[in-house]
Amino acid sequence: MNSTINRLARRALPAVAAAVLLAACSSTGGSTGAASAAPSTAPAPSSSDPAAAAPTAPPAPTPTVKPTGQADPALQAFYGQKLAWAACQDDPKTEKIDESAVQCAALKVPLDYANPTGDTLDVAVVRSPAGKPDQRIGSVVIDPGGPGGSGVRMIQRSPKQFEGAVGERYDTVGFDPRGVGGTAPVNCLDDRTRDEWLTTDNPGPDHGKLLADACQAKYGKLLEHIGTRDSVRDMDVLRAALGDRQLTYYGLSYGTYIGSVYAEEFPDRVGRLVLDGAVDPAKPLAANNIEQYAGFERSLRAFAAHCAKQSQCPLGKDPEKAADKAADFLDGLKKKPLTTASGRVLTASAAWTGMVEGLYGDESGWDSLANSLGWAMVRGKGDNLLAYADSYNKRDKDGHYNVSADAYTAIYCADGATDVPTGDALQAAYAEMAAKAPLISRHEPSMALFDPDCRSWPFRSPEKAHPITSKAQNPIVVVGSTGDAATPYANAEQLAAQLGNAVLLTREGEGHTGYGWSACIRASVDAFLVDGTVPAAGTRCKSDPTR
Repeated sequence: MNSTINRLARRALPAVAAAVLLAACSSTGGSTGAASAAPSTAPAPSSSDPAAAAPTAPPAPTPTVKPTGQADPALQAFYGQKLAWAACQDDPKTEKIDESAVQCAALKVPLDYANPTGDTLDVAVVRSPAGKPDQRIGSVVIDPGGPGGSGVRMIQRSPKQFEGAVGERYDTVGFDPRGVGGTAPVNCLDDRTRDEWLTTDNPGPDHGKLLADACQAKYGKLLEHIGTRDSVRDMDVLRAALGDRQLTYYGLSYGTYIGSVYAEEFPDRVGRLVLDGAVDPAKPLAANNIEQYAGFERSLRAFAAHCAKQSQCPLGKDPEKAADKAADFLDGLKKKPLTTASGRVLTASAAWTGMVEGLYGDESGWDSLANSLGWAMVRGKGDNLLAYADSYNKRDKDGHYNVSADAYTAIYCADGATDVPTGDALQAAYAEMAAKAPLISRHEPSMALFDPDCRSWPFRSPEKAHPITSKAQNPIVVVGSTGDAATPYANAEQLAAQLGNAVLLTREGEGHTGYGWSACIRASVDAFLVDGTVPAAGTRCKSDPTR
C-alpha cells in the first residue's frame, strides 16, 4: 500500500506513500488533562443567604483561569523561538534517497507542560519548502499515523507528499512525536529479543510485562510525558514557530486522533484540518481493537473470495470456504512452522502479521499476497509471508528494527492504560471479538484484544476515551473509506458527528485512508487546503481504477 508506515491491528501503524499520501492505523481517546482544565467556579452567594449578608464574611475570591498554550507567560520562550533550518544530514544507507534535499530543525519544548522551567525535549522537525515561494500560504503539518510513525522520515523519503497547488503554496512539514524517531525515541528491546517477542506463538501471561519492565527501566521518567496530549501541545508550539496563526494539518489514521485532540485543546487555533482514516476517540482501546479486527476479518473474506475467482488460487475455487481455508493453514503453523531460507521460522503469529500487512491495501496487491500464501501452503516456503511480516514490523534486511513498535505501545498505553476491561466486561469483550472476527482473532484472542498490552504498563495518565467535540469555528474535513480495514468507515462517521463543525468526505473502495487511492478525494482535499472550499455534505468519491 505505501512506502513509509504501514501498520494494523496487531501493532497498528499507518502510512503515507511516496508522491501521493497513502497512509495506514489507530488509537484510543483521551480527556482534557489537568494542566489545561480550568478550575471549577463556585456559585455566587445568594442575597438571602445570612452568611453572605454578614458584615464579617470575607468577599468571595474571584476565580482565575490559568492561561494555557500561547497565552501562558511561562511558555512564551517556547512559543517565541525561531527554528534554525539547515539541510538534513544525508544517510549513506539510503542510496536512492537524498535526505539533504529537505531542511531539518529542532523545536525546543518542555518535558512537562505543568513545569515549563524544568527539563526540555528537542522535537525533530523537517520541511520541504513551497514550490512557489512567492505564492506561499503557510505550512501544512502532516502526521503519518501509528502511533509511532515518523513525520520526519516520511518527508525525507518523499518530499513532495502533495503535488500541484498544495505543494506549490505550502511548506510541507513533518515532525516526530515524543518517543518516535528523532524525538526522545523509545527502544526497549534488543533486536534478538524483539524477534522472539513479536513472532512467538506462546506469549504467556508475562508477554506484555516483559516489554513494560524493559521500557520502565530505560525510560521511566519519559513515559509519563509521552502521550498524545503532550505531542498535541508540542504541535501548537510548532505552529507558532512556523509563523502560522492557525494550524493547517493533514493527519492520517492515528494522526486523525492527534488532530481531533488538537481541535479540542486549541479550538481557536484550528485552521484547515483534514483527518483521513479516522479513529473514533470515544472508543476505549479494547473496543477499538474489536472493531479493527472486524474490519480485517471483512477484508480477509473479500481477499479470499477474490482469490477463489482467479485461475490459480491456493484457497480453492469456493469463495465461501476460501477464508476458512486460509485461517486454518495460518493457525496450523502453530504446530508445523516453516523454516525459511535464512534459517528464521515462519510462526503462525508471524504469518498472520504478514497476512494483515497485505490486507492494508486494495485489490491491486491481493494477487501478490495470494502468491506468497501459495508458496507457503503448496511449496512449504514461508519466506515471502515472513517478508510481509518484516515490512509490518519494520525489520530491515540486517535484522534491525526501527523504534516504531515500542513508541506504539508507549503512546497507546499513555493514552488509554486506564481503559483495560476486567471481570464481566473482559468476558463480554472476548465474546464480542469472537463474534465479529472469528477467524482472524482465534489464533490468540488475548493478543488481539490487548493490542498493545497495557495491563502491566507502569504509568497511568488521566486520559480516557471520550467523544471529542470542538468549539473551532473553521470546519474540519473527515475522510472515510468504505473498505478500510484498519480504521473502519463507521469511525469516520462517528468522528465527524462528534466534532460538530465537520463534514464527512467518503471514498468507496478497499484500502487504508482515502487521499492516495482516489483522484476525486485528492481534488476535494486540495481545494479545501488551498482555497478553503469545504466539500459538499454527502460527497462520495470512487477509487481510482485498480493499478
